[in-house]
Amino acid sequence: MAEIIEIKDFYAPELDVYARITEGQLLNRHEPEKGMFIAESPRVIERALDAGYRPVSFLVERRFLEEQAGELMRRCPDIPVYTADFDVLTQLTGFQLTRGMLCAMHRKPLPSVKEICADARRIAVLENVVNPTNVGAIIRSAAALNVDGVLLTRACSNPLYRRAIRVSMGTVFQIPWTILPEETGWPHPGLEFLRAFGFRTAALALCEDSLPIDDPALRKEDKLALILGTEGDGLAAATIAGCDYTVKIPMAHGVDSLNVAAASAVAFWQLCGPARQSYKDVRIW
Repeated sequence: MAEIIEIKDFYAPELDVYARITEGQLLNRHEPEKGMFIAESPRVIERALDAGYRPVSFLVERRFLEEQAGELMRRCPDIPVYTADFDVLTQLTGFQLTRGMLCAMHRKPLPSVKEICADARRIAVLENVVNPTNVGAIIRSAAALNVDGVLLTRACSNPLYRRAIRVSMGTVFQIPWTILPEETGWPHPGLEFLRAFGFRTAALALCEDSLPIDDPALRKEDKLALILGTEGDGLAAATIAGCDYTVKIPMAHGVDSLNVAAASAVAFWQLCGPARQSYKDVRIW
């Protein structure tokens, strides 16, 4: 059984990862092999463990030690478990724990763009989507609606930031994703790189010559990459000009556009087909 450690010293270095280290410091861009992240709630932690992520420690509200946390602790008998009452943990973390449990975990090396694209039929590319809530919501929709992988430009919020993981309900551990390396370049030669894998590219953008999202030509494409842009400004002009299609979701009542996360769900539903067997256990929460 895991070692249960009562929290007595708020400044114990073992607790820095939960209370005093920033998201940027956890990411550790200079030494990514030492990077960590925080997973919240038993369900999300379970998905991370199932995906092969290694825990560093748990932080658990005392009343959840046996109920929701017990099975996860039994899976990781050598991992320390820090605990205290609710009021103490709220002081420590500065916010209420989601369902009473957090877990600090090591990051894994990211797959290459080639690994994600090689056998995929539908992928999403996020261009400079900086809000972690949007990144998490897009990945959750991608996992549920049959997208095979997600690529992110380097300016995007990281999918393993705490809020992105929480909003995704742990689907960031279930669908392949990676960050486009500097040498790939975006939008060029990144778009050409996608074409080398047989993808046609579709920019979601409000342009006069945009195709409606239900245009039959889009569904007929064997391999399609859906490109989604940053909040507010949308896709860069160079990205739109370089894509094979420009696609829009028809709007009513004078509304000009949807939030990028909402737009992604509509696009994935329309263009990525019914859920495949590999994602049949992804549920809406």
